[in-house]
Amino acid sequence: MDKLKQAGLFGNGLVKVTGSLVKRYNGCLALLGVSASKLTTFSVDAAGWSPEIADEKNNNFYLNIGEANANAIIVSPQQEGKPVFMPYHSFDRNLMEAVFAAYRNQIKDITKDSALVVQLDQNIDAYYEPFDLLNYNKIAISFLVLDDLQTKQKEQNELIKLFETGNNFINREIHQKLIDSATKYGDLRNRKLQLADLSLDITSFYTKAFGGVFVLQDFIKPILVFESKETFNQAIKNTTYDVLLFHIQHDELLSTLKRDIITEINFVKAVKKERYERVKKHLFSTYLSNTDHPISEILNSKLLFKKYLNELPIAAQKQIMCVEIFNQKKSIEPNLVAENSIEPYFIKALQEPHSSLQPENQELIWQLLTKVMPVDPVYLYWYDKENFYRQFALWTDSYKDWAIDCILEALKNETP
Repeated sequence: MDKLKQAGLFGNGLVKVTGSLVKRYNGCLALLGVSASKLTTFSVDAAGWSPEIADEKNNNFYLNIGEANANAIIVSPQQEGKPVFMPYHSFDRNLMEAVFAAYRNQIKDITKDSALVVQLDQNIDAYYEPFDLLNYNKIAISFLVLDDLQTKQKEQNELIKLFETGNNFINREIHQKLIDSATKYGDLRNRKLQLADLSLDITSFYTKAFGGVFVLQDFIKPILVFESKETFNQAIKNTTYDVLLFHIQHDELLSTLKRDIITEINFVKAVKKERYERVKKHLFSTYLSNTDHPISEILNSKLLFKKYLNELPIAAQKQIMCVEIFNQKKSIEPNLVAENSIEPYFIKALQEPHSSLQPENQELIWQLLTKVMPVDPVYLYWYDKENFYRQFALWTDSYKDWAIDCILEALKNETP
């Protein structure tokens, strides 16, 4: 990961937690029934997830209570606008944005001397089968403030009201209770500590539950797409639900998405995009071995690309360049069928979310397509970071350099 850290592509955007913040964070873990961290310093993302604590506990989802209910921890207002590095659901980042947008001032006030737990609850205690995900259509966001400061504020206000009633200002017992409360919790009278529950509608989404499932409900017919073959094989035995079921590697999945106007593909437009060049060069790199030049240099140089391309067998050259060959022939033979001329690799890899989809659904479909064909390092980094980090560890140093260059360039010129 050193190359990614040096390029600012790993760990960037995390908030450092030290000193008293560590104690508050551990207090929030206790509220969740999670054992305290032994670390004296660590970093957290927008949702309070820490890569260091995840390593310590050997559990990337230590903030979850089962698969059905996720949680977040806020110890600093600096978490606002930061990435969510380990989302359990595709909408986790949007939820944290909604929390900070609704309660920015309260969060600033609370985190001066406390912290809060954000509970993401869809009123389902646990998932028992994948079809339970179809009931996941509304999520309630509730809050727990460390040391129960909201209650202490009410108690303090009631004591003040009692103190100001009649001759109670000379009542030593009430006076002492006020002093004790102020000594322990400070003056809570004008603090912004009350956070009403939020409610957000959820339709289509991705969850890591059951080995990873895409739930598509905004379209002609509900669709469940499974990453786990085992879970898919169990799900197809259930005939109760009127829903389409696919494993993520089924060829029928992409044809169904295209038929239902969820995805589209235009090869003429595709070749004009940087994404096509990356997809093509990734395929090309799989043919390169024992080269006189580093792979990154070959992929970044038009001259070297042509040199090594022409050294490949004709069949391999045609496979790599088949989209451009098809477009040239298509201008002469309008009835040419893409499926008969273009490699399945490109037909899968160049699919895009349909332009008619809402932005949130486009992002979800990009995530799905990236999992189907993880061949573009930029989109892999944007839409499936967990897999990106796994793949990155397996790449050669030279391919890593090329991938990093692509990501840095895309961050300047493209929008995820």
